[in-house]
Amino acid sequence: MDRGNQAAHGREQAWQLLTEWTASESLRKHALAVEACAAAYGEAEADRLGLEGEERAALVELYACTALLHDFDYERHPTAAEHPFVGVKELERLGWPEALRTAILGHAQYSGVARETHLAKALYACDELAGFLTACALVKPSRAIADVEVASVRKKMKDKAFARGVNRQDVIQGAAELGVELDAHIGFCLEAMKKRAGELGL
Repeated sequence: MDRGNQAAHGREQAWQLLTEWTASESLRKHALAVEACAAAYGEAEADRLGLEGEERAALVELYACTALLHDFDYERHPTAAEHPFVGVKELERLGWPEALRTAILGHAQYSGVARETHLAKALYACDELAGFLTACALVKPSRAIADVEVASVRKKMKDKAFARGVNRQDVIQGAAELGVELDAHIGFCLEAMKKRAGELGL
């Protein structure tokens, strides 16, 4: 993608698009939580690839934008027939990169789009978990992510009545697809969200 085009597809544009399509505060916060986790995986991947400077920044930003936009059409098009397909069509029209669009399609199990890239696997692995970690924080007396620990997250995963909307199997499968042990994945995402607790309202 040429530099001129990339300038119009950064995090700022992703956030603008998200807020334009999504009025719900909790959905916006979810996007930010997934972004915190996915961007941290983007940083780890950039380090693994030995990227520096602009290349590193561009990769991390791609992960951040993908996470911010993964559900941007959900409020307007919540059905499995439309989400994330309507959003991805719009992203294509606006010239967002294919890697981002394919990863967003892949985060929906029912889309039939395989998760082949690290980006796609990271988005899928972080999506449900970020929601679950948020729920774990909100039941603490402090409502703070700082007070959430891996052991308590694992315990709550076994409690089927807790955060019923979160698909546990997606969390487990996501870590497996990323090739990360589940406790390590939970811990990694917790740390990423703790660093941005203020922004997440946690």
